[in-house]
Amino acid sequence: MEQTKSRAWREVDLGALAHNARALQSALAPGCRLMAVVKADAYGHGAAPVARRLEREGVKAFAVACLDEGIALRRAGTGGLILVLGYTPPEQAGLLRRWGLTQTVAGEAHGRALAAQGVPLEVHLALDTGMHRLGVPAEDREAITRLYALPNLKIRGVFSHLCVSDSLEWEDVDFTRRQLERFYGAVKWMKEHGCAPGGTHIQASYGIWNLLPQPCAWARAGIALYGVTSGAAPTRRELGLRPVLSLRARVAMVRTLAPGEGAGYGLAFRAREERQLAVVTIGYADGLPRALAQRGGEVLLAGRRCLMAGRMCMDQLLVDVTGVEGVRPGDAATLIGRDGGAETSAGEVAQRCGTITNELLSRLGARLPVVPV
Repeated sequence: MEQTKSRAWREVDLGALAHNARALQSALAPGCRLMAVVKADAYGHGAAPVARRLEREGVKAFAVACLDEGIALRRAGTGGLILVLGYTPPEQAGLLRRWGLTQTVAGEAHGRALAAQGVPLEVHLALDTGMHRLGVPAEDREAITRLYALPNLKIRGVFSHLCVSDSLEWEDVDFTRRQLERFYGAVKWMKEHGCAPGGTHIQASYGIWNLLPQPCAWARAGIALYGVTSGAAPTRRELGLRPVLSLRARVAMVRTLAPGEGAGYGLAFRAREERQLAVVTIGYADGLPRALAQRGGEVLLAGRRCLMAGRMCMDQLLVDVTGVEGVRPGDAATLIGRDGGAETSAGEVAQRCGTITNELLSRLGARLPVVPV
C-alpha cells in the first residue's frame, strides 16, 4: 500500500489479472482464444501495463473502442491483433493502416466509405443479430455479399454482440438463443457462398459466464478480466476470478469539529457532538460519483469502515474518523479494495450510486497513476 507517495492512485494487481486470464481461457472451447478488451484504459486499470502482462500470459488479441486507443497500445509496444470495435471515420483509414489496426465495419455504408479511401485494410465485419447498434443485419445476405466484393477490405473476422446475455430470465435467455441462431446461420451461409468469415467471435464476459463454450476463434473478455461483475445479477458459472483494482488516496489532515460546527460545501455535514474529520485527497474530478458521499459512501482507514461526510469536492472528500485511533496525515485511505480485514468492492460502490462497475471503473481519471503490485 505504500509503494507510491501520490495523492491518490489506482493499485493494479497484475497477478490477479494473470489468474483471471487463465481462468477465463480455461472456460472457453478448444481452439477458442481470449481477446482482451482493454478499451477505456482497460476499464480504468491502465491499458499499457494490462496489455503487457496479458501478452506474457499468451494473449495475442486485444479490443479497443476507438482509433486513438489502438494507436496508444501500439506506441506502448503491444503486438498481435488490435481490433477497433467502434466507428472510425473513413478519412482516418491511413492511420489504421499505418498502425496495423483491424477496423470494425459498422455497416454497409461504412464499409463502402472505408474501401473508397484506396487503403488496404484488415477488417472484421459486425453483424447485427438483434441489438440494433452497429452492424450489418445478419439476414441481409445481399449486403454481406456486396461488402465482400469491395476492393481494399480484407475481411478477417465476423462478430456480433449479445445484448441480454447478462440475464438469466427466460425471455432474455431465449432472445440470446435467437441471436446465436442468427449469427451462426449467417456464418454458415457465408461459408457456403464463398465469403470466408475468418475468425468469429460472439461471447463477451457474460457470454462466458452464462453460455456453453462457443465454437469461435475468440471470446471478448472485458469486465470479467478485471475480476468483477457488472452488477448483482447471478451468473451460471463460478470461475474464481479475483478483483484486480484497488483505489486509494492520502489523508491530508485530521481536524476536530466542535458541537454545532459544519464542514464542507453548503456546510452539509453538521456535528451534533465533537467529531473528528479526515480530509482525503480524492474527489469527483478523479472519477468518483459525486453522489457517493451522500449515499452512505465509506472509506477504509486503519481497517475500519468510516462514513464520508458532507458533499464530495472536486479534489477532496471528508471522512468521519471519530473513534478511529491513529489516523494521521499521509495515511492511505482505501475507497475500493482491502484494508486489514475490511473490504469495499467496486460492485458495492457502483450499486450504492445506482450504476454498474463498468461505468465506475472506466471513469477513474487519468490523473490517478497506475501502480502495479
